[in-house]
Amino acid sequence: MATTHHSEYGNLRSVFLKRPEQAFVNDKQVDEQWKELNFLSKPDLAMAVAEYRNFENLVAASGAHLYFLPADPAVTMDSIYCRDAAIATDYGMVICNMGKPARIPEPAAEQREFERLNIPILGVIQAPGTLEGGDVAWIDRNTLAVGHTYRTNEEGIRQLKHLLQPFGITVLVAHMPHYKGPSDVFHLMSVFSPVDKNLAVVYSPLMPIAFRNGLLDRGYSFIEVPDSEWDSMGCNVLALSPRECIMVSGNPVTRQRLEGAGCRVHLYNGNEISIKGGGGPTCLTRPLLREIL
Repeated sequence: MATTHHSEYGNLRSVFLKRPEQAFVNDKQVDEQWKELNFLSKPDLAMAVAEYRNFENLVAASGAHLYFLPADPAVTMDSIYCRDAAIATDYGMVICNMGKPARIPEPAAEQREFERLNIPILGVIQAPGTLEGGDVAWIDRNTLAVGHTYRTNEEGIRQLKHLLQPFGITVLVAHMPHYKGPSDVFHLMSVFSPVDKNLAVVYSPLMPIAFRNGLLDRGYSFIEVPDSEWDSMGCNVLALSPRECIMVSGNPVTRQRLEGAGCRVHLYNGNEISIKGGGGPTCLTRPLLREIL
């Protein structure tokens, strides 16, 4: 086994989370922010806490060490989706610069916690560059895929390449479609969730052709999410270990296809913490170390 930050599927060994109590804070903040942040409807805080407890227990059962991000008055409810503000590498954290204006304070808030824990920082993406962690996924230990989206721009990608080039990391750019436009949450990982070295959950209708074909050329097999389970986050799947994963309940076809591929699937009810805010289990976690063969 090798321990690395450069994996989306290996045995999870450490991860950051942010509970609703620290992200949503209280009913007053939820009332003030949910519409501005484009949540589908107002989350119920008590129900969100209960949903998150179940989700957290599933992650904890993997044996990973859980780090918890603290409350911070500079950030909003969106900070529950803690993957987006930073990227983990073997050379230190890359601190992102958010493409959603309301989320701009989040990377600095995470950086403060990383520094408090003596987690090294490789670099910080600076304006006018934007980069969000939901647009970034490791293909293998030396290859990082990055989505060019409304949240991650060409300058952000250029800066990321500059940080990683000295270490021999190849950055593959996936030029994502317009879909619903700048106001929507649409990341690379909205259509691509690795669950093993050569297996990924995908939503092919919104995948760039060159990116999809490139994965096939690398030997990937796909679990295709049906149209009926796209909006219910069937494609947002978090691997705890190779072919063991967590997904939002309500996606029976995708679940069946995962199990047919030999995967063990854990479900959580995510109406308040995932569906309403557009962030599934990958978004709710900032994985750090994983073990891979």
